[in-house]
Amino acid sequence: MDVKKIHIGKLIEKRWKELQISKERTCNFFKCSEDDIQKMFTSENLDTFVLLKWSKILEYDFFRLYSHHLILYAPPASLQLNTGTGNKETSLPRFRKNVYTKQIISHLLHLIKTKEKTIPEIIKEYNIPKTTIYRWQKKYS
Repeated sequence: MDVKKIHIGKLIEKRWKELQISKERTCNFFKCSEDDIQKMFTSENLDTFVLLKWSKILEYDFFRLYSHHLILYAPPASLQLNTGTGNKETSLPRFRKNVYTKQIISHLLHLIKTKEKTIPEIIKEYNIPKTTIYRWQKKYS
């Protein structure tokens, strides 16, 4: 799945249909009408509280889609350079350096294998070190 452009409503509807959850149960869970549910399915973005509720009822972490987007398209190193924040102190939790999931690694290796992108293109577009890509190829191919 391409996480560059996320239409969260369509993805929620797809998962909802897979699980075959009734409209009545969904409406009761959200305390809203069927029309409101349908509007959520057509919405490209949703409030985080609503997305959290969908994640619970559908037993799927929809937030992870956005995390994958950030890992691939806005790595922390480039965010620091662009915003000038550098290593300033923050009261927010600090996360470990980029942790690429197996799905992301698989997706990038698939791009290389199918020749949709070259290694230099991936290095430039996603800011992933060349040695990391070669290590992935050796480990996962």
